[in-house]
Amino acid sequence: MSNVSSSGPSLRVAIGACFKRELVVAFRHKGELANPLIFFLMVVIFLPLGISPEKAVLAQLAPGMIWVIALLATLLSLDGLFRSDYDDGSLEQMLLSPHPLPWLVLAKIAAHWLVTGIPLMLLTPLLGIMLFLPTQGYLPMMLSLFIGTASLSLIGSIGAALTVGLRKGGLILSLVVMPLYVPVLIFGASAVNEAVDGFAIGGQIAVLTAMCLAALVMAPFAVAGALRISVNS
Repeated sequence: MSNVSSSGPSLRVAIGACFKRELVVAFRHKGELANPLIFFLMVVIFLPLGISPEKAVLAQLAPGMIWVIALLATLLSLDGLFRSDYDDGSLEQMLLSPHPLPWLVLAKIAAHWLVTGIPLMLLTPLLGIMLFLPTQGYLPMMLSLFIGTASLSLIGSIGAALTVGLRKGGLILSLVVMPLYVPVLIFGASAVNEAVDGFAIGGQIAVLTAMCLAALVMAPFAVAGALRISVNS
């Protein structure tokens, strides 16, 4: 670590630079940035046409449907998490960096969550109105998505790293990631349903937080290992 500090930028500077670069790249590709949000919005708009326009039916389905759509919208954005870096060679430069790869990976995942998970969460009140989500479900929905989308980005980044070297890795990415998303989906939707029914949601939120912290600790190391395998294979 001392050699790194004397001959190059510190770890904190490197993490900050990686995080800033990801945000700049994301905002330069506004179309890719908007895709998950447009998908999220369009599905909710067309959902009443395919299921039922009845207020009672939509209100009952709203918690689970919003969570499923948020999960799919996050999955839609994952394929590009490391793809452009792999194509232009900057991923190899990152692997050769003297700084610990898990920290650099964590900066990329944090930026991904900031430009995908947070906008999805902020869009939830509008979608809740469109699906007649009961008033008592709004805050639990936003809270569960705030924690849950962070878990989705962390877990999904493992699949994105494993499939970055494949030409058509999107399908494999879905097959790898979807089973790991199931617990987050169950506890996230359950928290909102329980709040709508008037029950406490402390247990569900605690489990979501525990899963997020576990993913925060383990995912960067798993992603770093997966990237080395993908690039060297």
